[in-house]
Parts: sequence; structure tokens; C-alpha cells
Amino acid sequence: MPDAATMEKIVALCKRRGFVFASSEIYGGLGSTYDYGHYGVLLKTNVKNEWWRAMLQERDDIVALDSAILQHPRTWEASGHLAGFTDPMVDCRACKKRFRADHIDREELCPAKASLPKSEDRRHDLTDARDFNLMFKTFVGPVEESASVAYLRPETAQGIFVNFKNVLQFSRKKPPFGIAQVGKSFRNEITPGNFVFRTREFEQMEMEFFVPPDDAQRWYEHWRQARYDWYIDLGIRAGHLRLRDHDPDELAHYASGTADVEYLFPIGWSELEGVANRGDFDLSRHAEFSGEKLEYFDPQSKERYVPHVIEPAAGADRATLAFLVDAYDEDELGGEARTVLKLHPRLAPVKVAVLPHLRKDGLPEVARDVYAALRGRMQSEYDEGGSIGKRYRRQDEIGTPYCITIDHQTLDDQTVTLRDRDTLLQERVAIDGLADELATRLARPWRSPKA
Repeated sequence: MPDAATMEKIVALCKRRGFVFASSEIYGGLGSTYDYGHYGVLLKTNVKNEWWRAMLQERDDIVALDSAILQHPRTWEASGHLAGFTDPMVDCRACKKRFRADHIDREELCPAKASLPKSEDRRHDLTDARDFNLMFKTFVGPVEESASVAYLRPETAQGIFVNFKNVLQFSRKKPPFGIAQVGKSFRNEITPGNFVFRTREFEQMEMEFFVPPDDAQRWYEHWRQARYDWYIDLGIRAGHLRLRDHDPDELAHYASGTADVEYLFPIGWSELEGVANRGDFDLSRHAEFSGEKLEYFDPQSKERYVPHVIEPAAGADRATLAFLVDAYDEDELGGEARTVLKLHPRLAPVKVAVLPHLRKDGLPEVARDVYAALRGRMQSEYDEGGSIGKRYRRQDEIGTPYCITIDHQTLDDQTVTLRDRDTLLQERVAIDGLADELATRLARPWRSPKA
């Protein structure tokens, strides 16, 4: 069931601890645009790095690409975005709000009619639906004219398709192989909202996997499961994740199969990532519009064919939000409420915090030496502000797996207190072996304590 209170707590935590801020806040903000603060940048970067790890480091059949945000306008004609990338839009004549026609509850009461008697129709007074293209239009060059029209890309996928021939030539790959990309996309959504779940500017993690036509279904099943497993491996609870196959009436006309990896957000079950069997639609369309042959010639079989495409397409912002929501927990410690992010250690913005117990007696100097030795190995943080208890709480709220406390015993025997975020276990560890011990712990398999 939708849980607005939990989402409000996540939003408050994100602002309080520097994960996400409303953009242009000093000017009153700009609807559904957000800026990532220090810890948000680290967290989302870790999410993207884990995606790259799964695509590149753990495989040898995928290469990377970073295509331009501005592309030739014919790209969007070929892809169908100019003609068909629309949502049905309606306006309320009373309150002047705008809605997606396929999302609005037509029984919803209009706030502008709140003072009307109950005998009156207090629902929204909606206009007829009309199509609204979601692409942002801009102009290239100094003159705003039809010849200079360009668009901010609504997805990163088309940059991969138009580079298929280039990548095929330099990479010495043959189907099955993939091209992966992470980058910004822009959609002029009619009704964005729910924090960073749906925004007009967002970051995608997309991979197009090119396969022989006869192998498409097998690879579709492979990527469908692989992408679900990725979220599980990074700590998402299985009970809050599901694979949902699209019904026939949901499928794009060119797709023979699509499955969504969905997460149980506080707003309800919603899409994290889509995996689609797109057939040869994309390469065939770009070949038609560009006049370039976008096909593969198999020198062994002497066969020439247009590869089919399997596309796993994820949102970096949605994934980051899902990991935040799933990690959020509240418990009690020493009679006080504790908020903690039980993030997978590989995703945690900070891996270890170094805390001198007191700001005197030479403890800060030793702590800074320990911090200097660790920060080259892992993302570390030094914190000496406030009581030790408050510093622990601060690190718990940003999801730091381990805290190291430098105390007077450290001066005697060169050991420190190592505190575990999840178990709260504290143990003494020698400074000499501290970096290796932490690296070993951070590399261990991890399962969410909430599971």
C-alpha cells in the first residue's frame, strides 16, 4: 500500500544529510528538479559503478559508449519519437492544473470547487485529451529557425544504435555483443513527481545487446533474470522486488517481449528497469533513414543479417531511490530512536568514518594519521564534531558500514575500536592491520539485515 509518511521521511533525511536538495531552492525551486549533494553524488556514483562492473568488468562481450546529448534531428524521426513520443494531456478548467489523461482519477475532487455544496459536481472540469510531445526542443546556432531545431535526447539508446557501425568496426566484436551507456536524458513530463522517481532531467543506464535473430529469445530470458538478480545482489529485499511481464496490449509494436523489474516504493509497485526484446526495429529504421547498411556479415556462415536487440534500460535516479528506501530503517539504541541506512557496503557513500573520542590528549592527531592511511584505499571520512554518540548517529544516517574510534587505549597499545553499523558490535583492531581488515570485511558477501 502507498506509504506517504515513509517517503516524507526519506525526503527529509536526504535534505538533512546532504543527499538531495530541491534545485534552485533559494529562488523558490523549479518543479521536479533536484540537485545531488555530497553523499547523494557518492551514492549514485556507486550505483552507476556497480552497473558498469556488471556490464564491463564481469563480462567480455560488452563495450562502453558515451554519445552526445544533441543528435541529428533525423535520429528522432527514425526512432519514432517525433511522431509518436507523446502522452495524452488534459487541463482542469477550474483549478488550471494539468494532468496525464491516462493517470488522473476522474472522480478526484477539484480543490477550486471545495466550497461548492455537496449537491454540486465538485470533480475536475477536464478538457478533451490532446497529445503532448515529451521531447525538449532547442536550437543549434545563433538563429532560432526551423532549420536549426534540435532536441535534448529523451533516451540514451538511440545514440547507441546510430553508433552500431562504428563500434562494430573498432571493437572486433560479433553478435552476441552489447554496447553500454550511462548518461542524462530529458523528458518534458506532464506530471512529474514523487521526489526523484519521475523528473524531467534524469540519468539512464542502458545497454543494447545485439544478437543473431534466432538467439533473441534466449538472450531476452538471460537479461531478464540477470537484471533482476543485480538488485538482489546489491541488497534489495526479494519481497520488495518482482519481475512483471507486459501484457500483449502494453507491448510496443516492435517488441516481442518486455518485462519490468519493479520495486515496492512507498508510492506502490513501480518500474525500476525495463528489459525488452526489440527485434530488428531500431537498426532497420536507422538504416532506412540514413541510407547506411546497419547489418552484420558472418564470415563463417557467409550470412548477412540485421541483429536483433535486447535492451535492459534502468534509471540511475530510480535505482538510487530504491536503494535508499530499502535501506531506510528505524530502531532504538540506548533508549533513543535511531535512524539508519542499511546500505550494501559497496553502495554506501562512505565506507569508514574515523572518530577521535575526544578533541584533546593527542587523539585527533592519531586519528588524522589513521584517516590519511585509509582514504587512499576506500572512501573515508574524518569527524570530530559533537559527542561520540552524535557522530555515530550521523554516520548511521548516511549508511557508513564501519566507524573507527581513537581513544586513550589507542595511545597505549595502537589498537582502535571498530564498530559495525548493522550489528553494533565493537571490537579492538590493531592499527597496523586496519586497512586490510576493512578491505576484507567490505569485500564479503552481504545480505540486508532487514531481509
